[in-house]
Amino acid sequence: MAGAKLTPSPSEIDPDVKTEATKTPEEPTWVNPSKPIRTMGSFGSDAGQRYQEEYSMDSTNAQVQVEFYVNENTFKERLKLFFIKNQRSSLRIRLFNFSLKLLTCALYVIRVALDDPEQVTGVCVNCQNRTSTATAESTEITEINWELIFWVNRRVPVWAIQVTVALISFLEAMLLTYLSYKGNIWEQMFQISFILEMINTVPFIITIFWPPLRNIFIPVFLNCWLAKCALENMINDLHRAIQRTHSAMFNQVLILICTLLCLVFTGACGIQHLERAGKNLTLFNSLYFCIVTFSTVGYGDVTPHIWPSQLLVVILICVALVVLPLQFEELAYLWMERQKSGGNYSRHRAQTEKHAVLCVSSLKIDLLMDFLNEFYAHPRLQDYYVVILCPTEMDIQVRRILQIPLWSQRVIYLQGSALKDTDLMRAKMDDAEACFILSSRNEVDRTAADHQTILRAWAVKDFAPNCPLYVQILKPENKFHVKFADHVVCEEEFKYAMLALNCVCPATSTLVTLLVHTSRGQEGQLSPEQWQRTYGRCSGNEVYHIRLCDSKFFGEYDGKSFTYASFHAHKKYGVCLIGVKREDNKSILLNPGPRHIMSAPDTCYYINITKEENSSFIFKQEEKDKKGLPVTGLYDAPSRLPVHSIIASMGTVAMDLQNPADPPEDCSKLTLPTENGAGSRRPSIAPVLEIADSSSILPCDLLSDQSEDETNHSDEEGSSVSDFVKGYPPNSPYIGSSPTLCHLLPQKASFCCLRLDKGCRHNSFEDAKAYGFKNKLIIVSAETAGNGLYNFIVPLRAYYRPRKELNPIVLLLDYPPDNHFLEAICCFPMVYFMGGTIDNLDNLLQCGIIYADNLVVVDKESTMSAEEDYMADAKTIVNVQTMFRLFPSLSIITELTHPSNMRFMQFRAKDCYSLALSKLEKIERDKGSNLAFMFRLPFAAGRVFSISMLDTLLYQSFVKDYMIPIARLLLGLDTTPGSGYLCAMKVTEEDLWIRTYGRLFQKLCSSSAEIPIGIYRTESHMFSSSESQVSINVENTGGDDQRSNRRESWKEKTAQRKSTTSDQSEHPLLRKKSLQWARRLSRKNTKPPSRTERISQQRLNLYRRSERQELSELVKNRMKHLGLPTVGYEDVANLTASDVMNRVNLGYLQDEMNDHQNSLSYVLINPPPDTMLELNDIVYIIRSDPLAGPDVPEDAAQGQSSGGGQTRQDFGTETRDETHL
Repeated sequence: MAGAKLTPSPSEIDPDVKTEATKTPEEPTWVNPSKPIRTMGSFGSDAGQRYQEEYSMDSTNAQVQVEFYVNENTFKERLKLFFIKNQRSSLRIRLFNFSLKLLTCALYVIRVALDDPEQVTGVCVNCQNRTSTATAESTEITEINWELIFWVNRRVPVWAIQVTVALISFLEAMLLTYLSYKGNIWEQMFQISFILEMINTVPFIITIFWPPLRNIFIPVFLNCWLAKCALENMINDLHRAIQRTHSAMFNQVLILICTLLCLVFTGACGIQHLERAGKNLTLFNSLYFCIVTFSTVGYGDVTPHIWPSQLLVVILICVALVVLPLQFEELAYLWMERQKSGGNYSRHRAQTEKHAVLCVSSLKIDLLMDFLNEFYAHPRLQDYYVVILCPTEMDIQVRRILQIPLWSQRVIYLQGSALKDTDLMRAKMDDAEACFILSSRNEVDRTAADHQTILRAWAVKDFAPNCPLYVQILKPENKFHVKFADHVVCEEEFKYAMLALNCVCPATSTLVTLLVHTSRGQEGQLSPEQWQRTYGRCSGNEVYHIRLCDSKFFGEYDGKSFTYASFHAHKKYGVCLIGVKREDNKSILLNPGPRHIMSAPDTCYYINITKEENSSFIFKQEEKDKKGLPVTGLYDAPSRLPVHSIIASMGTVAMDLQNPADPPEDCSKLTLPTENGAGSRRPSIAPVLEIADSSSILPCDLLSDQSEDETNHSDEEGSSVSDFVKGYPPNSPYIGSSPTLCHLLPQKASFCCLRLDKGCRHNSFEDAKAYGFKNKLIIVSAETAGNGLYNFIVPLRAYYRPRKELNPIVLLLDYPPDNHFLEAICCFPMVYFMGGTIDNLDNLLQCGIIYADNLVVVDKESTMSAEEDYMADAKTIVNVQTMFRLFPSLSIITELTHPSNMRFMQFRAKDCYSLALSKLEKIERDKGSNLAFMFRLPFAAGRVFSISMLDTLLYQSFVKDYMIPIARLLLGLDTTPGSGYLCAMKVTEEDLWIRTYGRLFQKLCSSSAEIPIGIYRTESHMFSSSESQVSINVENTGGDDQRSNRRESWKEKTAQRKSTTSDQSEHPLLRKKSLQWARRLSRKNTKPPSRTERISQQRLNLYRRSERQELSELVKNRMKHLGLPTVGYEDVANLTASDVMNRVNLGYLQDEMNDHQNSLSYVLINPPPDTMLELNDIVYIIRSDPLAGPDVPEDAAQGQSSGGGQTRQDFGTETRDETHL
């Protein structure tokens, strides 16, 4: 109907209009032929009729068809499209033109080769032939025969071909001139290319109509310059046609080469022709002369003899002096620019060789070396290339590093942006094996840095969707934007979780850092210090994986429990099985406990020096059987080291397979020496069951606390603890946080109650003392309350932490937190905040620093960027040093921006031992170690940490894709049902009967199904008062002490041991070498201290004591001024024994009352089974998930012997005590 209304009836059309309509061809109408045409009478009014007439006129105009781009239908535009605009057709035309020019030059050479000057004949109009012959006897050319210059001998076939080529070239030149005409004909005519074209083509066309001029000389060799222009245009069209960015460097080199060739060819042809009237040089002699001349050699054996050829040489030299420097300057400029931008990574190399791309916003030397050292530490990555894509110009230090032959052949630097497809194409991102996108952590605005990283990740994913992405994000709230990436590491998540675990498990940061660094355990092996050799050897342990059916380590434990496999693999091979993954499940489970039964398709994750594929096995038992020697077990020879102690090599590692048949319950190997000489024995350690039955697994209640039944609490303590419930936090500060079961408050606390230093209507407490906390505080000093700080609280409030051991958390913030963050933390018990900074003593005292056990100093964002990079940590280091002097018993955990600044933590200028360690660090760095800083005492003790140390976690995930999930499980960032968690236990005097680490492994596996993975050890040392004598363990270990020690009990001897496997007093040669090593590094005299030196030392001690008293008075006066009780503040001189021992256990270097009484702490990852336990050792253990229900097959439970159940009854009472053995 609408179409019918749009068409007027014939009676209503104006006659004039109707006449015009009949004259025009019919146009299609919108009339439906199946329906009748309505007239305006249906509208019922004159107004409707007039509207319809006007509307009909408009509808008629709207039906006119419009054709677009009609200008391209003309003959000229079609020719222009074919010859100029179209890339492929114009490329063919230019290639044809280039071939014609080369053909003309070749024809000229042929004409010269067939030319004979003695037969030259010039024919003029109405003139007879004139011939001149040069006599061979004449030695001097006195007259110039101009006829030989203007006339040549041109054969008829050569002339015919040259005329044909000239005619084609002329027509093509005229056509292109016509098509490129833009209104100025003179501009077209006076172009050099047009003039050369006319000189080389018009004379040949004239000879067609005037035959006497066929032998006239025409400088056809000038076509080489036209060929040069055609070649340049052809290459540009070639790159346009194939849609690839061309190299300006390649084009400029090509132009330079063509210019040199044209100059030489022009000079050779011109001199040869002009010398026809002189000495008659050949074309080869002329070419030889030009090359000798342009190379500035100038032998002088071939020279031009007539002035026209000499003039041509002068002209050519002048042209060369003008043209060539310009070309070389352009080439040098492009070469410098290419050095800055890096050029391209060729497509051929990308398709035949493997490469990875590193995208960064700014490249620093530390970041580059960390990446390269870790990336190329893996043997299978040695043939990879690394392409660095960075928008900034290459730094001078980076340029020097990349010029080293080790890296210059494997690292390619490209200056460009990941947001440009052209730069991604230069880096051949679509062919890359991986793309690492790193954030700039030194930016003041870290959120903006994350936004740049997100855009880079999106750009790479859009350009190369199949390229694996490895992304580093700073802020946790930005992580969900890049969840499509294969691997993502959020810096603040890992940082805060690691700092939180450092408060409950000392040196967790050192443990994880050593695990994620690639090392072969060779650091410190040449040192005479026992602890450095042991520490360096154990630092080579890493996490590897293998399928159970393909493994010799674990293949024999198919159908056995996980705990059984872990213990026996460590006993037999020295490897530590920590996790497993089912074939039908993507989640990795750390220590799933005895409920998990190993099966052949399982993937095992273990800690060892090297992976099993790089190991060889030596069955010493079979060799001894052949020789008839007795077979010894694991504990028969404590000095024998298993595979864990052997330095891993690139090829294989020899492994001693101990006798697996030795029963661990053999009482003769586990008995203790008696004190009274009686025959009483302590019970031996129970065996680890192959398959745990349901009765051996203690049930765990979700709503109960395992620590509540151990002791009877008082009413006050019970009232404060019983208020906590277990549940999932209701509010998460950002998207993507893993839900974790935590201790929560029954009701959310009001925001006003979270303020520590100000009372409210709910409570009137204004300082930490008023709260009356049962446990020591944990204070966190940060600039802002970012969302990452949420990950500091969650691990400390996780459900597996005993309620009675929860420490109050105080957030000391420079800027007040927003309500969004307070909403997220108000559900956690004993979490408070207050405003203040660590450089303000009043703020530290108000937040309860004298009642704190740990102070965590987080690196501030505002100080990360400084004019001098390494000065970013200056304020933090000085403030921490001040707090260390004011509160010496406080454990301070510091985060630094640059790992190299850790040497300034608790700096002492006259500490010769630290200077010796500094030189040892330089030696290890020169050897190419990735862990040169590991011997720094603050790092070894876990008191300092830098987030840049975890960059290797992202790099390792390229080879080990399981490293990030395992690290997240260890740090408590993820909680997978059935997966265990990391915790620590201390070895007390009651536990020393276990003696060795291997027996401890058995005890933990059999009693509580816990897997130990390392030891945190603290050793005490006495340093000499003289700086010239620096040694370790220089205690008096004479014969009297040794004889008296023989009469002591075994326990007392064990408590006095100061080394890992043997006392240095038993090795006087080793102790002597230690003294010599320390003296050599200190470079001091070995003379005993004189009387003057002793007096000076005594005065210094008095000065230091007065200084400490002054500091103590300062703190007490500030506390009185603030109205705080001074009872809690203990002077350094009145430190309690527990505080001193706590400080020693935490690895603090110096006792303030005795500058020469020192201690050092370090981490031993997966030590050998025969490592002796020492008093106050802290053992890292992976405890199984207490919420995991029994999952044991019935047939497996029925298959157990009754002896196993009886054994369980013997030690079942010990499983409730999980902290102390």
